[in-house]
Amino acid sequence: MAKITIKNPEELKQWVGKEVATSDWLTVDQDRIDRFADATGDHQWIHVDPVRAKAESPFGTTIAHGYLTLSLLPHMMMETLDVQGGRMSINYGLNRVRFSAPVRAGDRIRTRFTLARLEDIPGGIQYTWHALIEIEGQHKPACVAEMIARRYA
Repeated sequence: MAKITIKNPEELKQWVGKEVATSDWLTVDQDRIDRFADATGDHQWIHVDPVRAKAESPFGTTIAHGYLTLSLLPHMMMETLDVQGGRMSINYGLNRVRFSAPVRAGDRIRTRFTLARLEDIPGGIQYTWHALIEIEGQHKPACVAEMIARRYA
């Protein structure tokens, strides 16, 4: 997908309530899962032991940590959307997060970003994004999250 450029935060007002962008597909391979396990110390076998996961898990393979899936949102957003103007943006938090379906090792995911709200704050604006992380070929999304970001002038 082509990166969408928004010239300034003010231009985003026309997008409230609409889907703004969809990321490219991203493969969540075992190497990424293992590196996340190393970074977080979460080495549960369902994530890092393909032999045991094949034999014992209901998924037939290892699965990504839910928080790994969630942590890919900023990357997918930055690859997809370029909001210009302002000096910096920060992640402010999350209102709701649900992990609806497992991301199996080797699955490809992408995110659909809808601008749910845009509000003025002292020194900038606050965006609330509805993020729907899809798994290629699956009906249920991997994750649905409402994420908040702030951009300062």
